[in-house]
Amino acid sequence: MKDQGRSTRKRTGGRLKHFNKKKRHQLGREPAETTVGETRLQYIDSRGSDKKLRALSTNVAQLSTGGETTEVEIENVLENPSNVNYVRRNIITKGAVIETSEGKARVTSRPGQSGQVNAVAIE
Repeated sequence: MKDQGRSTRKRTGGRLKHFNKKKRHQLGREPAETTVGETRLQYIDSRGSDKKLRALSTNVAQLSTGGETTEVEIENVLENPSNVNYVRRNIITKGAVIETSEGKARVTSRPGQSGQVNAVAIE
């Protein structure tokens, strides 16, 4: 089970003693791992009465170039600093460099949290 609670170690590296179990609000979920493909979205309950929109796969991005924003098609993932294996699997995360119909772009949004891909043109 994923845990979003306090670390199990001290600043010095020593172990902290557990004094309670995991609470429901401390539980994490598996990553969305948004892929390039036909758009598939999923609503997820979040804390309070809010909902998160999670993009499971998408092939559309909002590309901003010098104040102008256009909707472009994503062709594939060129580079992903969070994990080198994500490039082979075409997984989009924040900071990933994608190839679009208008050229290269860097993703500035978190598609697994916001449900959309916002990007800024590079080069």
